[in-house]
Amino acid sequence: MKFFFKILLIIFINSSLNASAEKIYILPQEAKPALKEVLKQLSLAKKSVKITIYNFTHKKIAKRLKSIAKKGIKVKIIYDYESSTRKGNKSTIYYLAKYKNIFVYQIRGKYVKKKRYYGKMHQKIALIDDKILILGSANWSYSGFGKNYEVVFLTHNKKFIQKYSRFFDKLLKKAHKL
Repeated sequence: MKFFFKILLIIFINSSLNASAEKIYILPQEAKPALKEVLKQLSLAKKSVKITIYNFTHKKIAKRLKSIAKKGIKVKIIYDYESSTRKGNKSTIYYLAKYKNIFVYQIRGKYVKKKRYYGKMHQKIALIDDKILILGSANWSYSGFGKNYEVVFLTHNKKFIQKYSRFFDKLLKKAHKL
C-alpha cells in the first residue's frame, strides 16, 4: 500500500511540475495576458534569444528586444525574406538590425520550380536561454496579438527545446545576414 501512495505522489508532483512548465493562450480572448507573458519571458533572458518569425511588426516586442540587447543579451532573429522586404510593410527588421547584440537574418523557403515560387519561413518561435520555448500561430504583430484567432504556447520541454535549437542553428547557416 505504501508503494502505491509513493507512485501516486510521484505522478502528482510530476504532473504539477509539467503543468506549471507549460502555458497556452487562446487569442484574441487572451491576447493581453499572452503579450504580457511574452514580454515577461523576454525580460527574463540572461544570455540569448533566438527567433524565427514570418512577420514581426509589434513595436512593444521590438522595444523589449532592444532593451535586453542593451544589457548584453545576444538576440538572433531570422525573418522571412518576402515578408520583411514587401513594400509598405512595417517590419521591425531594419529597426532592430542597427542595434548592438541584435543579429538579423533573412531566409527564403525552398524554391518550387513548377510555380517559380519560394516557400515561406512561416514560423513564429522564440527560444530564450535554451530554457523556454514560445511558439504558436500568432505573428508578432498587433493583429496577431489582438484581432486574429491565434494560439501562443510556452514550454520548458527539453526535447522540444533541443530539437528547435538544432534546427535554428542549421537554418542560421542558410540565412543571409542583413
